[in-house]
Amino acid sequence: MNASPSQPHPAEWPETRELRDTEERDLPAGRHASHKEHLMAQIHDDIRNTTAPAAPARQRSPFLRRRILLPAAACALAGAIVGGVALYGNDGGDGTTPLATGPALTTPLGTADAKGAARLLDRISLAAADASGPTVRDGQFLYIASKVASTYPKTVDDTTTVVSQQLHDRQVWQSRDGRDGWLIEAGETGDRGITLASEHPVSSAYDNLVKLPTDADALLKKINQDSDKDRDKEVPRDQAAFVALGDLLTESYPPAKLTAAIYQAAAKIPGVVTVDDAVDAIGRHGVAVARLNEQDGQRTEWIFDKKSLEFLGERNVQVKPDTSGVFKVGTVTFTSAITQRAVVDGNKQTPSRAG
Repeated sequence: MNASPSQPHPAEWPETRELRDTEERDLPAGRHASHKEHLMAQIHDDIRNTTAPAAPARQRSPFLRRRILLPAAACALAGAIVGGVALYGNDGGDGTTPLATGPALTTPLGTADAKGAARLLDRISLAAADASGPTVRDGQFLYIASKVASTYPKTVDDTTTVVSQQLHDRQVWQSRDGRDGWLIEAGETGDRGITLASEHPVSSAYDNLVKLPTDADALLKKINQDSDKDRDKEVPRDQAAFVALGDLLTESYPPAKLTAAIYQAAAKIPGVVTVDDAVDAIGRHGVAVARLNEQDGQRTEWIFDKKSLEFLGERNVQVKPDTSGVFKVGTVTFTSAITQRAVVDGNKQTPSRAG
């Protein structure tokens, strides 16, 4: 899938107007860690001569970020990729072109309000409960299209700067049982994409989602139990739970009752706040439900339309000084926007081709 000529470049992102194309086109090494060993070897062959250093563990990307924080039983497809899904297909000759980068994306910090979180999440939960959830039949696939970008340190000629990727397309397909799927991501997989195959169903699969508790207390208890088993112990338990719940909203398609329970469970996590203004990856302004990770000073924000309360996307923002000195306050380290979510009748089928 080639990038559209009209696709926003970082220079056109609504929160920064000064990003420019660069001659240096390489990928953050942290993203390569999300691939299985055989795919890693192929990618490393392609980038053997690049100068990008290994990104710090706090870096967020559509692949890597969930590996850091999430329990296995609650992570979305991106977490399943780094958790053991076999990847095939990127042979280095399929047209993959590393994404252009420019200066780091930054944003004004919205005002956080701890008192308004429960009230807003209650409204969002009621709106979600009224929505009709998907029904996925045998042989069908969940399809999620999004726009994403990450920010990371990059070294060229012994000079390290923080750069942001060009905003780019990402498409994920996932079978009902989670054993099959497909990924196409600009700059990562080439036009053809790569298959996602697993001997075990991934936790974000529809069949697994329908089994999760729809009672908020029971859901949060399960998330915490799984988190205690699998998370990095340096990550606070409440933060791991918040991110785990958020990942159930992104590259999955939870039924309406479960979606409502996710918001009700989030309201029970200490430290959850509202943010009066947040912007998703394609420039849509909304209100956010968020939580600060005190370990790295980054705030994870779930962004919702202010009127419909529809989930738009998420982002991570550096809101406190980074002790490592990598990211300045106001840096957007990861941003995403869900552009389409649907049930289709086959792998690699898009909604426009359905039927």
